[in-house]
Amino acid sequence: MSGTEYEYLYRVDSPADLRNLSSDELVAYCGELRRFIIEQLSCNPGHLGSSLGVVELTAALHYVFDTPYDKLIWDVGHQAYPHKIITGRRDRFYTNRKLNGLSGFPKMEESPYDAFGTGHASTSISAALGIASAAALRGEYRHVVAVIGDGALTGGLAFEGLNNAGTANTDLLVILNDNRMAIDPNVGAMKEYLLSISTSKRYNLFKNRTWEHLERAPRLRRMIQNIGNALKQGFLQQSNLFEGLHFRYFGPVDGHDVGQLTRVLQDLKEIKGPKLLHVLTVKGKGYRPAEKDQKLWHAPGVFNPETGEREKNGDNDMPPLYQKIFGETLLELARTDDRIVGITPAMPTGCSLDIMMREMPERCFDVGIAEGHAVTFSAGLAAAGMIPFCNIYSSFMQRAYDNVIHDVALQGLNVVMCLDRAGLVGEDGATHQGAFDIAYMRSIPDLIVSAPMDGVELRNLMYTASLGRGPFVIRYPRGVSDTKQWRQPFREIPIGEARWLRKGMDVAVLTFGTVGQAAREAIGQASQAGVEAAHVDLRFAKPLDRECLRKVADRFGRIIVVEDGVIDGGVGSAVLEFLSEIQYTGRVERLGIPDRFIGQGTQAQLRRICGFDSEGIYRTIMKNKE
Repeated sequence: MSGTEYEYLYRVDSPADLRNLSSDELVAYCGELRRFIIEQLSCNPGHLGSSLGVVELTAALHYVFDTPYDKLIWDVGHQAYPHKIITGRRDRFYTNRKLNGLSGFPKMEESPYDAFGTGHASTSISAALGIASAAALRGEYRHVVAVIGDGALTGGLAFEGLNNAGTANTDLLVILNDNRMAIDPNVGAMKEYLLSISTSKRYNLFKNRTWEHLERAPRLRRMIQNIGNALKQGFLQQSNLFEGLHFRYFGPVDGHDVGQLTRVLQDLKEIKGPKLLHVLTVKGKGYRPAEKDQKLWHAPGVFNPETGEREKNGDNDMPPLYQKIFGETLLELARTDDRIVGITPAMPTGCSLDIMMREMPERCFDVGIAEGHAVTFSAGLAAAGMIPFCNIYSSFMQRAYDNVIHDVALQGLNVVMCLDRAGLVGEDGATHQGAFDIAYMRSIPDLIVSAPMDGVELRNLMYTASLGRGPFVIRYPRGVSDTKQWRQPFREIPIGEARWLRKGMDVAVLTFGTVGQAAREAIGQASQAGVEAAHVDLRFAKPLDRECLRKVADRFGRIIVVEDGVIDGGVGSAVLEFLSEIQYTGRVERLGIPDRFIGQGTQAQLRRICGFDSEGIYRTIMKNKE
């Protein structure tokens, strides 16, 4: 659909333009905004379902509040596409999640309307409280709004923020966007609690009838708002949770009625102190395929906007994703050992734990968006004799670092921590790059840190970890694996043992993880150019194979270390530390992620920029060729 077919969309280049629309025009604008998002994401993939679900809420917020002076903080940021389009980025939206384009998440340096950068869940309330407190200290009267989904509300940080905000009595509005979904359906007691609020017919019938009669009596309506908590407690005993934290609770309201939303938000502007508005939305609203299968259409890839048909991979006989190998292997191991259990913080489909869930649901635990709890819960399982495989995306494991140290490693518990999406993940950008796990994990005593070069090695590392080797980390990347022949008999890998893949005489290339495949290609190319490089797959960043490294040091005057993680503190640093101990006098070059945050782009683009794709490795091997 071209711009000429929109009546209102191209009239809005800022929230100020949006406020010039009448109420009826605002409704029409929301419809066009939804169509524009569907059109754009059909050919430039992104987070579709969550953004469609907040079209009316986003429009109402910018319609009522004076942004960017008033501050909006979006939790996670999956739902921020309507916000970006309304705030002057419509004409650049085609660059969303592309190299040098718009970030897929709110980003402070991108726009003054992005009040706080968000890519991980549950941060919005704490950040909003900080912004609101700063405004109070400066004597500034500005409204601060945090929009948090019911999935993100399962995170402990959200409750820390609520707890602090309630006692601080700071002017703050928290909007609970309740669609009963994270990426997968929500789990836990909070889901049941919110459901009980939203489905209490007695309370909602009374509230709606009362509100209709008060439309023309604003003073009386304000008085009812002031005594609303008492009314709610009389009709709905469960509504004490937020009120018990000293938040004034309002709702639930229809998140797709933009007229009602603007009226409610306008009323809430006049109420001081911490407030929570419970908004009910539908993930994927307004697009039938996305409403019908909300999990699949969270981020569907390329699709036909008219038919909803998703683009399929050209080769159906491709090797499986690494996550699929994890899921299938875990189920295979669990069939032979009833102590094995699986844990994930709200990502059963993303990490493929759902494969085991279908056959053994009682031995799989989705704990919600709560990474720290996932690790300590796993530690408790291990302390009781189970063998937990705790699968957490690499960048999300950062949020559970203390739990890894205090609850797992310090007690020597056999928790297997599988770090999916390790290394450069691509289009999700800096907030999601799994860049730091090698560096932050290898500093922990008694922790085994490993990475497979291929799918077979992933299976074997998982098998080895299941044998009770203590705290064990296995990192592997996002994306398609190397081979279709990955399902081979299990083989135990001796802890800390590297493997020689190729002999050479000119230079030694040491790799850690799947970057070894790019190195293998580069080494073959160098051989054709007359340079013979040895190739060692380290397999373990901790413990290192010291005997193997000593042989490398004795034979080669030049060593190249390649990893898909930060260079500073990574496996290359570990190799340098050892070589320093033995007073190695040769030359060492390290390839990996440089000391800066890496933005969005395809994985291939980002590896090329960082210099450890096959071409970059080849250039390094050939450097100073005699």
